Amino acid sequence: MPNRILIIDDDKDLCRLLQESLRQMDAEADVCYSGNVGISFMQKREYHLVVLDIFMPGMDGFETLEKIRLLGNVPVLMLTAKDDNASKVKGLQMGADDYLTKPFNLEEFNARVQSLIRRYLYLNDPEKRTVIEYKGLLINLSEKRVVINGSEVALPNKEFELLVYCAQNPKKILSKKRIFEAVWKQEYMYDDNTIMATMSRLRKKIDGLSAPDEYIQTIKGMGYRFNAPV
Repeated sequence: MPNRILIIDDDKDLCRLLQESLRQMDAEADVCYSGNVGISFMQKREYHLVVLDIFMPGMDGFETLEKIRLLGNVPVLMLTAKDDNASKVKGLQMGADDYLTKPFNLEEFNARVQSLIRRYLYLNDPEKRTVIEYKGLLINLSEKRVVINGSEVALPNKEFELLVYCAQNPKKILSKKRIFEAVWKQEYMYDDNTIMATMSRLRKKIDGLSAPDEYIQTIKGMGYRFNAPV
């Protein structure tokens, strides 16, 4: 399956150029010219990378980046029209993975795209990961061990699998249906009690050790989100 990339930039000529370059790399590239449309695209499709311009009319790149991070952990390559260190630092602090200053060489653009996608695919391949680690949290998949701020937490199988699934999908809003079918491997029949009871037991065990960080957050009416503190 080809890599899917979303380009969000109001410069239509540049978008066409980047889209053609990515197609030559056998990648699928969708293009949109505003942050609002870009977020709409991301709510409908999953992407392996977002190429995002900082300076756009209306919703700028920083505001768009903030909304992207609420949707998931897809890598973001930010583009800026000037060599402005403050903008670069702000973008990286807000969750961008890399940046390029316009004008840039297409070979460098392609190399950065390939590097970011390669890392993203590796980190999101459960078969290649034996340890999941965030600030204060370590999950050893092969040994089924959980350590929070230096304290080991004993979890029954289902609670462990629930924590692992949430941690493997950071910053995404996970519906109860999605969680149930992934963790319990059964068709979801609107039985919220099983999920809520297991989630409640899990959170009681980890919340006391994770303060001030709340790893799993309830999103009212939608499900849960793993906050992935850094």
